[in-house]
Amino acid sequence: MPEEDLVDIKFRLYDGSDIGPFRYSSASTVDMLKQRIVSDWPKGKTVSPKAVNEVKLISSGKILDNNKTVGQCRTPFAEVAGGIIIMHVVVQPSLAKMKTGISRLNHHPHSFLSPPNCFSA
Repeated sequence: MPEEDLVDIKFRLYDGSDIGPFRYSSASTVDMLKQRIVSDWPKGKTVSPKAVNEVKLISSGKILDNNKTVGQCRTPFAEVAGGIIIMHVVVQPSLAKMKTGISRLNHHPHSFLSPPNCFSA
């Protein structure tokens, strides 16, 4: 594989720590990067993805589509010869989990989601 087809990528997590850098082929898909992130996620973090669909990758201010390749996501102005591309990682829990949590809050007597009592007796 020619050297120019390889890209070094580091993944920046929510707390400023990093995973990587790792070397990828320009033909690698964003989905492949996300699989690596989930499998290499550091132990002991308060937030951690359980599946690839909970991970969003952001590069140059854009959320990357799973079916795009690294080569398609590269932006020439963001690269420096021999440099490492930094992609930001956002963990977004699945909607079903979020609805379950909100549902539990609604049934709690001191829920913040309940409307306040505006009338005094």
